[in-house]
Amino acid sequence: MYLKKIELKNFRNYEKLEILFDKKINVITGKNAQGKTNLLESLYIMSLGKSFRTNKDIDMIGFGKDYFRAKSTSIKEGRELEIEISIGKEGKIIKINGIKAERNIDILENVFMVVFSPEDLKIVKDEPEKRRRFIDRELCLLKPVYYKYLGRYKKILQQRNSLLKQQEINEDLLAVWDENLAEYGAKIIQERSHFIEKLNVISRDISTRITNGKEKLEISYESNVEKKESLAEQKYYLKKALSKNIKYDIFRRNTSVGPHKDDMILTIEGIDIRRFGSQGQQRTAALSLKLAEIKMIKEETGFSPILLLDDVLSELDQERQKFLIESMEEVQLFITTTELNEELKKHLWKGKIFLVEKGKVTKMEKI
Repeated sequence: MYLKKIELKNFRNYEKLEILFDKKINVITGKNAQGKTNLLESLYIMSLGKSFRTNKDIDMIGFGKDYFRAKSTSIKEGRELEIEISIGKEGKIIKINGIKAERNIDILENVFMVVFSPEDLKIVKDEPEKRRRFIDRELCLLKPVYYKYLGRYKKILQQRNSLLKQQEINEDLLAVWDENLAEYGAKIIQERSHFIEKLNVISRDISTRITNGKEKLEISYESNVEKKESLAEQKYYLKKALSKNIKYDIFRRNTSVGPHKDDMILTIEGIDIRRFGSQGQQRTAALSLKLAEIKMIKEETGFSPILLLDDVLSELDQERQKFLIESMEEVQLFITTTELNEELKKHLWKGKIFLVEKGKVTKMEKI
């Protein structure tokens, strides 16, 4: 699977663009604030239906414009696949091979993409929300039903929190929200737990290879509710925890337990590298997570995902750069960088270089 073409209209700083890509490597160069990341963002929305930079779709509409349209052509199993997304006054419209999709979830399982940016290098040491977002994004790609669970849970959580903020709390209504929150929360906990078990095995192997056997990464799921094997038990214990904390929640006017508070533990030789790891250990862990993400998508779907490297190579030392690039021989790569140096060129195989200036692709050449 690879991305063949993108067409943009009023997307960020691209008024109009049509560009053909190489099936292996595409290097997008240019100075800062010219539109390199915007271009990767337009590719990524073809996979998940939303941006990796913002939760507001309207942010992607060009300045002074009232809509944007993005259309991609991919090659999957030898056949062309067209995805078109437009955001405007009528909301979001998604078309797959010319047919309008009824729901955002319908775009999933068509094109698989993984983005790796400098923000992802901070995933290990930053707040738990970043790690939850990593888990959720991956699971949405692998299991569209998880996208549904997560959406329902967030909506119910918002309703429960709104109720907790009221002067007079309707306890009967609160019981209804607790029942629904426990149902979807239990599903999320179980899916995350199974995912992290697999992630741990793959990441441990990758980190061992990156460090030549010197370090072995261990990952586990940190839930604030006791984890159970069966879904029914998990729901029971989550509902019990919600009930136990109700007075605290009313006092704080917020829901204190559930998967929206969970985290992922990362250790090396028993040391929690979220807090005590060196920068090198944290970056090795982040790189291991991303490479494991790619391998899991391949194992689960049978397709190698497209990898978007957004200005991340400059943040890695030469050894980690080399390991990353050499691990991606079967993957279509998109790399943004302010400068393509000779050392990096040595690790790149056949592909194209694009120069971006003020939202225009002004130059193309072969690697």
